[in-house]
Amino acid sequence: MALLLVCTTFPLIWVGGLVTTKKAGMAVPDWPNTYGYNLFLYPISEWIAGPFDLFVEHGHRLLGSVVGMVAIALVIVVALCDKRRWMLILSIIALIAVIAQGILGGARVIQDEVLLARIHGCFGPAFFGLTVALAVFTSRRWGAIQPSQVEGSGSLQLLAVMTASLAYVQLLIGSFLRHVPAGGNHGDFRIAVVFHVFLAFLVMAHVVALTTTAWRNHPRAIAVRWWSLAASLIVIVQIGLGVAAWTFKYGWPTFLPGGDLIPSFVINAESVAQAGVVTAHVATGSLIVGVTVAIALYSFRYYSASPASLASQIADKSTLQGVTI
Repeated sequence: MALLLVCTTFPLIWVGGLVTTKKAGMAVPDWPNTYGYNLFLYPISEWIAGPFDLFVEHGHRLLGSVVGMVAIALVIVVALCDKRRWMLILSIIALIAVIAQGILGGARVIQDEVLLARIHGCFGPAFFGLTVALAVFTSRRWGAIQPSQVEGSGSLQLLAVMTASLAYVQLLIGSFLRHVPAGGNHGDFRIAVVFHVFLAFLVMAHVVALTTTAWRNHPRAIAVRWWSLAASLIVIVQIGLGVAAWTFKYGWPTFLPGGDLIPSFVINAESVAQAGVVTAHVATGSLIVGVTVAIALYSFRYYSASPASLASQIADKSTLQGVTI
């Protein structure tokens, strides 16, 4: 059931990203109803044969309802089959989170506020990371791992936590770029773009360092090694998608070489190609968050580093950053 929650949440992020890309968030002006109909009773003929904006927005609501039902089922299954009280609490938190996300989406429609759209867009990947955590905690691999204390494990854990945190911060900046209010400041947009690009390469550097550390120094942490390798490949794809998304929206990035070799083309706003590439870039960002969350959790499962050891690692890192500044 936890895996099902992950597998239904990720397509929901895809569809939600498509709603923003196609600017279809206000295709249905009321909530929780759809043009006066109960959400589940809206005529399927009008939904399927209607405008694409309506199809995407109503589909997003239906898929969100499915995720909510799966979250309810997960709470029931955990209550019946899992003796860990904290696991039940975590599953209830996930249910509350998906309800809150639905309310945020509805408030965004009713009030038509860009700020609510940004919060809604940031909360979705966080919820996806939570669903990944639930799947990890209920997996057979998690139960089979016997924690041990190994020298240097605290560095791996700190690097994993920092990588997941940076991946999420990158999404926060991306949400700002996606939801620009009417009359927004061009200078603020440019600054956000610069930070977005900078963080992209910083995340890539962290993922590469995490993969190198896991494969070189931690042969026992099998899940960490393979998930970090997968994260490296996904980040490479994500950077390519980022360049493609910018190219389809604004043209070839001027800060990259090879502009003279790229043939110019007419940019069609909200075209199929543009919507597909941009939405894939958004969804892959959430996938990176989910994968790095799994890596961080497994790093703590394999190695039972003492809190004092981890605190020492954080203090040393903070001291180094302070000296650098």
